[in-house]
Amino acid sequence: MKTTNRISNDRIKHRYFQYLKEADGRDEATIDAVSKSLAQFEAYTDRRDFKKFHIEQARGFKRHLAEQANARTGQPLSKSTVHATLGHLKRFFHWLADQPGYRSRIPHADVEYFSSSEKDARIATARRQPRSPTLEQIKHVVAKMSGRNDIERRDRALIAFTAVTGARDRAIASMRLKHVDLAEGCVHQDAREVRTKFAKTFDTFFFPIWPEGRQIVEEWVERLRSQLLFGNEGPLFPATRMELDENRRFVAAGLDKSPWSDAGPIRRIFRDAFEAAGLPYYNPHGVRNMLAMLGEKWCRTPEEFKAWSQNLGHEKVMTTFNCYGPVSHWRQSEILCDMRARAKTS
Repeated sequence: MKTTNRISNDRIKHRYFQYLKEADGRDEATIDAVSKSLAQFEAYTDRRDFKKFHIEQARGFKRHLAEQANARTGQPLSKSTVHATLGHLKRFFHWLADQPGYRSRIPHADVEYFSSSEKDARIATARRQPRSPTLEQIKHVVAKMSGRNDIERRDRALIAFTAVTGARDRAIASMRLKHVDLAEGCVHQDAREVRTKFAKTFDTFFFPIWPEGRQIVEEWVERLRSQLLFGNEGPLFPATRMELDENRRFVAAGLDKSPWSDAGPIRRIFRDAFEAAGLPYYNPHGVRNMLAMLGEKWCRTPEEFKAWSQNLGHEKVMTTFNCYGPVSHWRQSEILCDMRARAKTS
């Protein structure tokens, strides 16, 4: 019976994943998260057939999640993790309740029992100040990177490139030399070849925040072209070539002609560089947070901020405001101090 249940569940899950991808436009990362949530629920119910869904399964699973611990920290699962997991299940079962063979078995009202409490939902969805490095910290990290060989030059240029473009790590991993126009100071993020978020195509111009960082990027591109003889189709940040040493162990032996397959190596480079500089780790997305906050401070007109926002790949200015949190604590204090000073002189 369990085998039959497994086949039935797997078949309908496959249909749901197709729906998420092709009808709802969800990306692979979202679908993977949904798949993990469903796997947790199936493990809890001992892979019981979805057609036998009952209110008590939703109630029990919520209690089960509340008792689980984070595998890495050993602490209870965060409210946001629980809320996201329940949300994935709620949307799946609502969809399932409209499918032939399930419609008469799963009332929509029963699916609502996957909801978090109002209090937990507020905690889970509360907007918090995003973590981000300062521009001075980025400069310090890059200054500590020696650049003695091509691997170290690549790593240094990678962090500088992230800072002056704000490109996402998945996009950077897939970029090729042809996507960078040094004369125009522009990066062409073509969704046909670059793994951009939501498959959007747009141009990013180097942010005017750090001339030395831009110079590091330009020198790296020129080295790839003129000294390492990479062509237009060559990766902007090549993967590390591994070879066996005399002890039959794999060691780094220079740069490969292929790109990274995902953003994992980029995050490791950031982690190692920040730790080597004696600073807490900030992931690549934290640099986008930094750029959004710099834009709020440096842009003097709505048009300037619109251009800054578009440079981050945002179609709407409110995306930049909403996605990257409220005014930082220190900036809030600074603004109000300035306002008090103006009030005293008026």
